[in-house]
Amino acid sequence: MKTQTLNKVAEISALFWLMKIIATTLGETLGDFIAQTLGLGYSVGILITLAFFLIVLSVQLYSKKYVPLYFWLVIIATTTLGTEISDFMDRSLGLGYTYGSLVLAVGLITTLSIWYSKYKNLEVYPIINKNKELFFWTAVLFSNSLGTAFGDYLSDEIGLSYLVGALVTALIIAFVILLHYFTKVNQILLFWIAFVFTRPFGATFGDFLTKPLIKGGLDLGTLQASAVSVVLIAIFIYISHLQHQNKLLKDRL
Repeated sequence: MKTQTLNKVAEISALFWLMKIIATTLGETLGDFIAQTLGLGYSVGILITLAFFLIVLSVQLYSKKYVPLYFWLVIIATTTLGTEISDFMDRSLGLGYTYGSLVLAVGLITTLSIWYSKYKNLEVYPIINKNKELFFWTAVLFSNSLGTAFGDYLSDEIGLSYLVGALVTALIIAFVILLHYFTKVNQILLFWIAFVFTRPFGATFGDFLTKPLIKGGLDLGTLQASAVSVVLIAIFIYISHLQHQNKLLKDRL
């Protein structure tokens, strides 16, 4: 009972992964809307999305319990900020998506290594300790930034179309699911692999929705695609809230 009351993060389920993919798609289209459609550039985009990230992260950290709205707002913030960070490293700093991906991968591995050395595990559910939660969100930010860079690497460096890139990452995710159900591969390792690769899936799918037809996209525009994703994620946050309330009610009985 105590763990369920104090836990601060979402339970890992099919709904979790569906919401993660929608959130990453929103992060891609919204990040591009801020930096490209509005013409603010990646530096200003980082400042705007960083401010949003810090605000919603503060609310999440100081909440005494898991609140679906707070949790998923931080996920959305990390995906949007991750889009700006990845594009800034590639286009403003000139690192390219290959080196950018390597830098972000090192950041993620370093974060997970420090996390493991301190707590002797990388369990992501439940999380109660605030310091451990900070490690979790740092790893989430690195993984979402890395996923963005990898998704762009598939399209810009390898030359895959946005749809093919989304299919490639979807196949990787499907393979991880098979490993989860039919092997004894470490489940926490599989979680982080899946967490990273749901990001490029969402990123490439977001590009598929927004990029011009001549580039293999549907040319829906960043604003329209973002609006659709906002509606979808809002619906699923509400469903997640109802499920959480029902679970708390059952725990009390």
